[in-house]
Amino acid sequence: MYITIADFIREWNREATLTQKVLDGLTDESLGQKVYSEGRTLGRIAWHLTTNIPEYLAHFGLKTDKVKHTEEVPTSAKEIADTFKELSSAATRVIEEQWTDETLKEVRTAFGREESNAQILMGLIKHIVHHRGQVTILMRQAGIKPFGVYGPPKEDWIHLGVENPPL
Repeated sequence: MYITIADFIREWNREATLTQKVLDGLTDESLGQKVYSEGRTLGRIAWHLTTNIPEYLAHFGLKTDKVKHTEEVPTSAKEIADTFKELSSAATRVIEEQWTDETLKEVRTAFGREESNAQILMGLIKHIVHHRGQVTILMRQAGIKPFGVYGPPKEDWIHLGVENPPL
């Protein structure tokens, strides 16, 4: 759990950097990839995890600029990645400027349960990690080698002296 804003910012920056590397690997062609016909596209999920940052913060009382036209998924992978970079950076500024270490201890209702602001911020990171996982799966299905978030992708195992296990 986060005791200080600095604790949160350190973890946020680590996870935002990893997410940025995943999003930087997207292609315009990959944005239409779906797991199943009624499912969300890779572009929709990537855009959601991006544009949800200010929405999430605003929901819990932080004053931030929301993204206009969130229902319209860009056709440019670069636009999604660039927007994530901008919004993840803005989130650190907003939190540092508007909340204090003491604010992290305050409890409020979040998603039907009582949570501290520290828990709420952890939820923001978990939300991004959850959708980042979906994005990497859809990237693989779209024929793109995903960035190795917490370890190398299969294609890079050989550089570590690891052989692919038998199917």
